[in-house]
Amino acid sequence: MKHKKIIAVLTVTAVLTAAGILAGCGRGADEDTLTLTNVSYDPTRELYKEYNEAFQKHYKEQTGKDIRIVQSHGGSGSQARSVIEGSRADVVTLALSYDVERLQRAGLIDAGWEQELPDDSAPYTSTIVFLVRKGNPKGIRDWNDLTKDGVSVITPDPKSSGGACWNFLAGWSWCLDHFGGNEIKARAFMTDLYRHVTVMDAGARGSTTTFVENGQGDVLIAWENEALYTMREYPGRYEVVVPSVSILAQPSVAVVDRLARRKGHEQAAEEYLRYLYSDEGQELAAKNDFRPSNPDILRRYADRFDLHVKLTRISDFGGWDAAYVKFFDDDALFDKIMADVDGSQ
Repeated sequence: MKHKKIIAVLTVTAVLTAAGILAGCGRGADEDTLTLTNVSYDPTRELYKEYNEAFQKHYKEQTGKDIRIVQSHGGSGSQARSVIEGSRADVVTLALSYDVERLQRAGLIDAGWEQELPDDSAPYTSTIVFLVRKGNPKGIRDWNDLTKDGVSVITPDPKSSGGACWNFLAGWSWCLDHFGGNEIKARAFMTDLYRHVTVMDAGARGSTTTFVENGQGDVLIAWENEALYTMREYPGRYEVVVPSVSILAQPSVAVVDRLARRKGHEQAAEEYLRYLYSDEGQELAAKNDFRPSNPDILRRYADRFDLHVKLTRISDFGGWDAAYVKFFDDDALFDKIMADVDGSQ
């Protein structure tokens, strides 16, 4: 379905951007250096820049060998499709388990991947918040404020962005809470909300750029970690608003078994993901504004996160398979909402 207001520009970038590198990397110029490729989603750039450096040191200490990490970023759904279409990922670190399950259905990842690592293979979590300009001139406090006259909203497109799916489900969660589970009223509210969306980029970082660099919109619906990162990078210019109801967003990680096995990288790829659960990996997650899965480390950063916001879980929607069929498949509820939006303009 063709939607208005969508910027259909794919923001897939990489530390090494040549397509040939992602398609055929293995050993580097130095044959003793193993090269791993991590295909990730938009707002993890800063986390994995630091984490990769820490892991390279850890791997050298453990094995005596050097390792090189090639990093790729973009909308989570687009990134999953890129792996299915030929990007030679050793690991994926994506925004939601549904995108990893796509790779499993394509035969690239072994069944049972969620049980291979703790916490359903989600080493860190986040939630969905609002980023507003300093002073909050439009008085944004909760989801219902996004539909006030004159409010312009920025959020990415669920068709390409995992973060956008979490955004939608966070808003839907508020609706069910606010309207006593009435889905007719929830649909009406979400239709009104998307009438206020002026730009839908392909990924979460693209939406941040639209809001921050291009100065568009009054409020950005964002990952908590992305909003906190923006606050740190642009001190004094923005504020974070935590809505009364949001959702526990669980990004997922997995070894791309078939590709890593073929290249002889499976052991290194497994260690790369396991190290995310180490104290150092968890500290780096917290430092980069993700909620670490280790509860002791999370408590040490309690002043950074609102740990009291009411959070739904994807299990409340029957899991991602059920949620995707209901909301995000072609001609599912999101497409119907956008058809209503387009038809009213």
